[in-house]
Amino acid sequence: MSGTDDFLEEEGAADMHCCASCGIAEVDDVELKKCGDCDLVRYCSDKCQQDHRPEHEEKCKERAAELRDEILFRQPEGTHLGDCPICCLPLNPMPTEFTLMACCSKFVCIGCEIANGVREWQSKISHACPFCRQPVPTDSEAEVNNMERAAANDPVAIREMGASHFHKEDWNAAMEFYSRAAALGDADANYKIGSHYCEGTYVEKDEEKGLYHLEEAAIAGHPDARYELAHYELFQYDDIGIRADRAVKHLIIAAKLGNDKAIQTLRHCYTTEFISKEVYAASLRAYQAAVVAMKSPNRETAAASKLYAKQHSSEEIMGELLKKFSRQEAQQLLPFPIP
Repeated sequence: MSGTDDFLEEEGAADMHCCASCGIAEVDDVELKKCGDCDLVRYCSDKCQQDHRPEHEEKCKERAAELRDEILFRQPEGTHLGDCPICCLPLNPMPTEFTLMACCSKFVCIGCEIANGVREWQSKISHACPFCRQPVPTDSEAEVNNMERAAANDPVAIREMGASHFHKEDWNAAMEFYSRAAALGDADANYKIGSHYCEGTYVEKDEEKGLYHLEEAAIAGHPDARYELAHYELFQYDDIGIRADRAVKHLIIAAKLGNDKAIQTLRHCYTTEFISKEVYAASLRAYQAAVVAMKSPNRETAAASKLYAKQHSSEEIMGELLKKFSRQEAQQLLPFPIP
């Protein structure tokens, strides 16, 4: 470090011990507080901060944007769903790969749900939640449970209340519940709000507000929010050169969380020579590692069962089960009554 750099660093450190407006030093009876939006200056009073605002505002916004980007482009440890509470493996964020249990508001992977069903069938016991072991509530009981959890400020329950109003086409109530859940840190609620405001669906279009909520969801590990931010950076700005770099960062983070769309887009970026082979290869390895981490024998069995169900009619499935099991045993494995 040069002598000039040493001097500037010492001068900056000294400035942090003095009010940026009046210059008073921090002593025993004077406590200085940092600017709430940046970490560049400190003030002895609200009046000094207000007086200094015109001079400091531009630098403050620049530094605040830098601090926001540091948080935004930090790789999350996992997705917003976290791990399955039973097998402790990362949950696959695809909606078909997990179930929200109405009794305890826990997200359980489909592999553990299938394993629980097999255990119940083998032990000839009634169906219960694989996590809390309580009987699966009826629709009316689930609604009451959700309302009680929402009253206790459970963000997942509040978000589900929003989803319920959304399906009833009560948009205002839905957005109100989503906003409450987002304020409590629910990533999926932030994602829904961000998407609606960016697209102007069911609410008046507000891109600034929408992007803020998408960023909050992305910071919490929501891979689809990451992908939408990347798409926005690529196609909604005129300064494509600068924004494309930000888009690639979003795509890499999403790919490392196991997002299929992100790795496919990165593959296209590589084939068009927009990113280097090294960047794509590193992203692909991280994507594959994330996908492998989300696999288990039970989840593979569940996936095979879903594929079989897609390829065969209910009559064919019922016929195969009746060949191997009694009528009563087969009925326990089927979601529809045997005629």
